[in-house]
Amino acid sequence: MDTVSSGKAPRVRKQPEERRAEILSEAARIALESGLERITLRAVAEQLGVRPGLISHYFPAAEDLVIAAFELAIATEREWLFGARGTALERLIGFVRRVESNEAVELARLWLNARHLARFMPALVVAIERQEALDRACLIELIEGGIAEGEFNVADVLGACVRIFMAVDGFGSYANNQTPFEHDAYDHYVVDVCEWALGLERGVLRTAVRG
Repeated sequence: MDTVSSGKAPRVRKQPEERRAEILSEAARIALESGLERITLRAVAEQLGVRPGLISHYFPAAEDLVIAAFELAIATEREWLFGARGTALERLIGFVRRVESNEAVELARLWLNARHLARFMPALVVAIERQEALDRACLIELIEGGIAEGEFNVADVLGACVRIFMAVDGFGSYANNQTPFEHDAYDHYVVDVCEWALGLERGVLRTAVRG
């Protein structure tokens, strides 16, 4: 007698590290596409085709999953922002291009979202500060490299770093606008601040970024 198949794919038991990474990856995707508020144990479970109980096994509290997903998304952003190779100036050009790209809009929205939710989630405040410190370390390393190479003229490295990230945050604060805001002062804001903060000749970085 032929065996009749049930039509269901066999359930594959994954290693704990693999399953946890899968859960985090899906939660980070939801955060970027829909917002941190949309991350629930049920929502992640539905997307992965598992029961919510499996998600709670790894993340007993939904808040823990929200924070871990935020940190994963930002860590991925950091690799993307600072992933350019070459001289410090070339890496800076890559950084600015990424910040001003369409792909950066979702990340800007995520930062806005996180800063708002942090008012109600003290643990998220800690996570944000931790990720900001890591970002500053990357930019400081880039700036110090540019000084060593004779490209940047900076007396206060941390101050230059802070000014650049404030420009990035200011640029990203328009991410939720429905109508594009187009003006030279806005379009070149991050570039202009980088030139000023790093002692570059006016227009040099703007030309390189647009080139």
